[in-house]
Amino acid sequence: MRVLVTGAYGFIGAHIVAALTAAGHEAVCAVRGARVDARFPGLRAIACDMAHDVRSEDWLHRLAGVEAVVNCAGILRERRADTYAAIHEQAPLALFRACLQAGVRRVIQVSALGHADDGEFIASKHRGDTALMTLELDWLVLRPSLVYSVRGSYGGSSLLRGLAGLPGLLPLPGRGGQPLQPIAAEDIGTTVVAALARRQVTREVLELVGPDVLSLRDYVLAWRRWLGFGRAYTLAVPAPLARLACTLAEHLGNGPLGSTMARMLERGNVGTADATTRLRERLGLVPRSLRRALAETPSHVQDRWHARLYFCLPLLRVSVALLWIGSGVTGWLTPPADVVAAAPGSSLPAGSLLGLARITASADLLLGALCLLRWRPRLVLGLMLAMLLGYTFAIGIAWPVHWLDPFGGLLKNLPLIVVLAILLMTEERR
Repeated sequence: MRVLVTGAYGFIGAHIVAALTAAGHEAVCAVRGARVDARFPGLRAIACDMAHDVRSEDWLHRLAGVEAVVNCAGILRERRADTYAAIHEQAPLALFRACLQAGVRRVIQVSALGHADDGEFIASKHRGDTALMTLELDWLVLRPSLVYSVRGSYGGSSLLRGLAGLPGLLPLPGRGGQPLQPIAAEDIGTTVVAALARRQVTREVLELVGPDVLSLRDYVLAWRRWLGFGRAYTLAVPAPLARLACTLAEHLGNGPLGSTMARMLERGNVGTADATTRLRERLGLVPRSLRRALAETPSHVQDRWHARLYFCLPLLRVSVALLWIGSGVTGWLTPPADVVAAAPGSSLPAGSLLGLARITASADLLLGALCLLRWRPRLVLGLMLAMLLGYTFAIGIAWPVHWLDPFGGLLKNLPLIVVLAILLMTEERR
């Protein structure tokens, strides 16, 4: 069966594509245009943009030869044109209406477990579900809880792994008693494959949850034991402080920590009492427990590295941003006489040296602020690296004595050049 999967390069979508391929289906990956690459070698990938493809006409040509559609597209926060309304409601509805016109009956919507008052992420997802339910299609809505994978992580699952990897101390909101019912991403892929095989299971909402209800503390500690780390003490983070951290992350970052994660950490994320029973009765599936999933796959050195260093990258980014801002402030506050004295033997007049210093200081301030705000991070980090290399070689060429000076412009910039190169290489395309 040829199946169109939107959001195919996302965490859940990628596992669904893998499960479809393993089951012998032909998955067509519908992904953002700039990201059409060889993520799945040998599989067809087509460009789409859920932020703008909000008419059924935008999707009709993409449904040629398609027999079923699985919509996995979603965002945890809004950024520019990527709004909840567009990506969770308007574009999916346009796709579903195109399915109706093209005669594609089977549509599976991967939504999210929760309540409308949990925030706009959940509310918009559920409005998209409701819109699908009004159409004469063989639809099925799947609402997964907290999703994890032993073979990799992304977003919120990476954040919780990072917490599990902290040395000696586990800061958890409250006392970590929030209830969770996590499910493996691989089991979501298996569920989609089973749903395609059982066409009679239709026009229903199924909650995808694991068999066990765990506290947030037990969940994090289970991952810590799997990673092979030693004993850690739990630090209860007051709810107001946890909310403040999530609010700051919502506005200053683009990682998983934000208002959506804050509500899950406050309220937990569990299904109804009969959720696993219904899943077994309707699709013949019993999701694995976290204990079993961890026991089936051993941890590796890259898992431990990722957990230990998870919080280092954002700290490096903030440090680089503050360093750039400090450099800009210093450049503006340095007296003109000191600016001229810092360039002995220069052929440039004093006025030109001062103007050049103020321009570079302004550039440092701007790039530092943009880095702190996470605006187009790859572009900003690239400009920072280019400017730093320019500074370094200009100093080395103009004043060769600095090449041998351990506190000179060349050698002292090398560690920062390495840090910027690491940040640029680890920054994902968005």
